[in-house]
Amino acid sequence: MSTTPDPVWSNRAIKWFDRRLPLFTMMHKELIVYPTPRNINYWWNFGSLAGVALVIMILTGIFLAMFYTPHEDMAFASIERIMREVNYGWLIRFLHMNGASMFFAVVYIHILRGMYYGSYKAPRELLWIIGVVIYILMMAAAFLGYVLPWGQMSFWAATVITSLVTPLPFGETIAIWLWGGYSVDNDTLKRFFSLHYLVPFLIFAFVFLHLWALHTTKSNNPLGVEIKKPADTLPFHPYFTVKDSVTLGAFLFLLCYFVFFAPNYFNHSINYVMADPLVTPEHIVPEWYFLPFYAILRAIPDKLMGVVLMFAAILVWAALPWLDTSKVRSGRFRPTFRIFFWIFVADAVLLTYLGAMPAEGIYVTLGQFATAWYFIHFLVVLPILGKVEKTEPVPESISAAVSAEHQKEASA
Repeated sequence: MSTTPDPVWSNRAIKWFDRRLPLFTMMHKELIVYPTPRNINYWWNFGSLAGVALVIMILTGIFLAMFYTPHEDMAFASIERIMREVNYGWLIRFLHMNGASMFFAVVYIHILRGMYYGSYKAPRELLWIIGVVIYILMMAAAFLGYVLPWGQMSFWAATVITSLVTPLPFGETIAIWLWGGYSVDNDTLKRFFSLHYLVPFLIFAFVFLHLWALHTTKSNNPLGVEIKKPADTLPFHPYFTVKDSVTLGAFLFLLCYFVFFAPNYFNHSINYVMADPLVTPEHIVPEWYFLPFYAILRAIPDKLMGVVLMFAAILVWAALPWLDTSKVRSGRFRPTFRIFFWIFVADAVLLTYLGAMPAEGIYVTLGQFATAWYFIHFLVVLPILGKVEKTEPVPESISAAVSAEHQKEASA
């Protein structure tokens, strides 16, 4: 494949700057002429949407930090002041609050797309693992941030979640370090605020590594076929920037709907009551994006084993490149895999539902069943399926498949 020559800049200022620091040349190479598989569809847009959501979260978070007071006597009141007295403070807070849910939504779709099309297979193992690290950091940032309003649900969620580390080796020492003492109090709030401000910048750094790895190994595509010739690709701009703009508009429209018409849809009403260590809420529920793992935690009677399985439910993703033994990358050519994939999606949805239900009766039984199937899918189904599944023929190249599709449409 021929390399693209460096651009010749007509603007003297850009030419002078780029000669000393080739920033514009790098942007031109990675954002304009970057060879992108010509057949990628709208499911590939959720990665860029996640980047947009991250920028929204960082910018709104910086603004909120200017007015927030990390003190147990003033945190709740400072949030109310942001909502009622700071100019457009309500808008910034609702963007930040609902932006977190939107961020997780697009990332979950992005992850499921990667699982379906085998984006974790060689040579993209490290790209996938970096993505898992980003997700773990997202969970940390979301949990730390959820505590900051210092409402009833925030306080008790922090108390319950942080106490989960106590069964682990040195768990009590870790819990004391997290709390800054022997219970969730003012020192805990200060630590969480400091870490919540730091973690998004760590996410940004890992996103940079994620993009670096992506542009090194090149993007996967629905066929799971590697780029073999120039005809397999199109330049990123304008073909895919236009496609990205379509989903960006839909994403912003949906975000604005929640911000302006249903700002508390993902929130808990009890969190508008100031934290009270003497009054325990009847039902402690984390944010919706934590619910599948919360359901796994509660499905296990043993506290230590529940904590281990909760963390293992995320870490098992990092082992996917080796657990999936199939030589065919894309689920498009794996008919049996497609069935099990959608069963897994239904299982994840069931876990999300069960995480919001009381840990009693049939919900416990269903939670144990769904948890068992979650791990069976990764540890049993994928390794065996890759060896026994009869796959469909894979096209020779991207361009050949696209040409065949066009001929089929023309004849129809």
